[in-house]
Amino acid sequence: MKIVLPGGTGQVGTILDRALSAAGHEVVVLTRRPRRPQDVAWDGVTPGPWAEAVDGADVVINLAGRSVSCRYTPENLRAMMDSRVDSARVVGEAIAAARRPPKVWLQMSTATIYAHRFDAANDEATGVIGGDEPGVPDYWAYSVEIAKNWERTQAEAPTPHTRKVALRSAMVMSPDRGGVFDVLLRLARLGLGGPVAGGAQYVSWIHDDDFVRAVEFLVAREEIEGAVNLAAPDPLPQRDFMRVLRKAWGVPVGLPATRWMAELGALAMRSDTELLLKSRRVVPGRLRDAGFEFTRPGWEGAAADLVRRARAVPGRPGRVRVGEGWARSSPRP
Repeated sequence: MKIVLPGGTGQVGTILDRALSAAGHEVVVLTRRPRRPQDVAWDGVTPGPWAEAVDGADVVINLAGRSVSCRYTPENLRAMMDSRVDSARVVGEAIAAARRPPKVWLQMSTATIYAHRFDAANDEATGVIGGDEPGVPDYWAYSVEIAKNWERTQAEAPTPHTRKVALRSAMVMSPDRGGVFDVLLRLARLGLGGPVAGGAQYVSWIHDDDFVRAVEFLVAREEIEGAVNLAAPDPLPQRDFMRVLRKAWGVPVGLPATRWMAELGALAMRSDTELLLKSRRVVPGRLRDAGFEFTRPGWEGAAADLVRRARAVPGRPGRVRVGEGWARSSPRP
């Protein structure tokens, strides 16, 4: 297939580009900084020659949007909103104008759309959309509005010949440098991977292999459209999540952090505490109902695999030597 990845140079785009290319598909990446022959320039806001890549493609997977790994200042929040809504709008315009529109448009969304809660898991049918939870920072509601507007822009695009799926993705775990797993593993290695503010808040996640397989599954299943949760079926409280990660790496202790300590740490890392403190208890209702089977449904097995692959990354502390050469991660099936 010909697959177009708008915004495909970030962590998730790199995972998909690598896996789909290895599977023999023609992958075109729309990016502001084209560097390779398969890269096409776009700005994520205005129509242009890049739309020719969409015309005749089989699949479009729009991943564009400003990174959430930043301080949640009003300026950055507005950039998150605009970059997501503008890119979804212009991708929709390109699909609507195509002579041969793609069969399916997968639009990245986020599990953050659900409410901060501890009492029950959020699936697509019974999950509670966030935005008015008591006792949480006001700007958390803005993050929910970003997600809602992101999905609404796709849903309202006039593309009658293209099936549309919104990917409400949890954190995608891969050993790639700079990804969320890389950050969490660094904290664990430094002995800082203990409970944060008690650690009762849930962490939803998905192994990178299962993320790719879920995307392929949704492309193939023509009856599925609308919002779909991409998350492993085993979300864990943060204290348990980090305990399993520490065990996988071999770190016996993780220092706990209070809320104000988390604020200082997030400030130092130029990130925000919502990523640490919001309870994201999300489960894959529609995927499981459709028969999708996870290869890494539990965090213990997933963490062990990710740590093994992380140790093989050149230059990373803890890299292991096997035989006459350094161990390398196994190729993706």
